[in-house]
Amino acid sequence: MPAVIEVRNLHKRYDDKIAVDDVSLTVQEGEIFGILGPNGAGKTTTVECIEGLRAPDRGEITVLGLDPLRERAELTRRLGVQLQAGQLPGRLQVAEALQLYSSFYPRPADWRALMDELGLAGKAKTGFAQLSGGQKQRLSIALALVGNPRVAILDELTTGLDPQARRDTWELIEQVRSRGVTIVLVTHFMEEAERLCDRLALIDAGRVVLVDTPAGLTERAQIGQRIQFRPSRPLDEALLSALPDVSGVTRRGELVVVSGNADALTAVTAVLARNQIVAERLRVEQASLEDAFVELTGSRFAAESQEKGDR
Repeated sequence: MPAVIEVRNLHKRYDDKIAVDDVSLTVQEGEIFGILGPNGAGKTTTVECIEGLRAPDRGEITVLGLDPLRERAELTRRLGVQLQAGQLPGRLQVAEALQLYSSFYPRPADWRALMDELGLAGKAKTGFAQLSGGQKQRLSIALALVGNPRVAILDELTTGLDPQARRDTWELIEQVRSRGVTIVLVTHFMEEAERLCDRLALIDAGRVVLVDTPAGLTERAQIGQRIQFRPSRPLDEALLSALPDVSGVTRRGELVVVSGNADALTAVTAVLARNQIVAERLRVEQASLEDAFVELTGSRFAAESQEKGDR
């Protein structure tokens, strides 16, 4: 598929802080491309440069063959953007907002049909301030699509939503892609990235660590599986740590947690059987995208409760 976004050696500094350090990535037509990383990793700065909202210190960017700074007016007609902290006047009604935004474009989408498609018809005369978090996100998607864009950039779309509203929003994003829109999705939610993205750029401390599919990133980390159980009788952990398929054994209270390769479960259960130990509350976990991130970058995401703006 042809590339619709190309970023080469992007660099951006704020005073003495390097926000983006030599970032390069390519987005193919028709895909959902994720930019994944913790708060402060440089995700938002990267997409703001792609959108033409910030000027990079150096590097080259093309979006649909256009330069985001020199040809911003033309690019704006083809690019839909949902900002991380976008707000509307509290009294502005849903229908008014969509009608207003559609007037900015030469060939806009049917904003009434878009309102119906995104489940907002019943809120047409409701002011922005009276909308729920999920409804505001639906409206932000509608505003990003009302210009009939070829590419939509969605920045931290589901931050602050409850789990059900987040999943509803994921379904909407999949519907948007089915309309033929290429999507760049900026997120720090692992589950969101695994669910939606065809490929991911893993960003940490302003640099691209890897670009691959979610499954490919997990495979690259070479993490096997994690086995958790409560032994029915005292267990000498050395029996498990000595196994060649086991890479680590730890305790979580009364639970034993064993890390190892794909054959670890068979080896562990064989040892337990020989020692007449039953693995109670047995749970086997495959490596997750978050495990891969920790393995590949050596860092962890901050807790959601400590979310801060991502420069």
